[in-house]
Amino acid sequence: MNRITVALLLLLLFTAAAFAKKEKSAKGENLLLQLESNFAADVAKHGHDAFLTYFADDGVEIVDGGGINDKEAMRKQPPWPEGTTLTWTPIHAEMAAGGDLGYTYGNYVYTAKNKEGKLVANYGKYTSIWKKQKDGQWKVVVDMGNSSPDPKSGK
Repeated sequence: MNRITVALLLLLLFTAAAFAKKEKSAKGENLLLQLESNFAADVAKHGHDAFLTYFADDGVEIVDGGGINDKEAMRKQPPWPEGTTLTWTPIHAEMAAGGDLGYTYGNYVYTAKNKEGKLVANYGKYTSIWKKQKDGQWKVVVDMGNSSPDPKSGK
């Protein structure tokens, strides 16, 4: 290999190592925002199955309009119909002083087919409460959301 190729490979290696170190060293609010962003990206890519992997065994989902689903009830939900998407963006996070509990909140868009088969977007706000588990992983223990009007039209 020529010197330029070797130099580019080394630069790429150092950049990747620096990025990996930064990702591992995220703390406090930055860690929670990173977790929430990863959660959203995995759900956008893999749907309902990915949603469940981020929940603690004792985690619950507080359903918009009523009801509370534990993880077992969430597992029993049917797969999302084709075309269904759930995306969200965290806008704020806070970590407890003890470093083992925190929350995020932001906005979501849930798109699904209506009775006529047309894709319809539903908008809302969410809050996720994260807890560090005994094995050191962070999992959602409470997820809740409420619908709101389309931010552009107000309807």
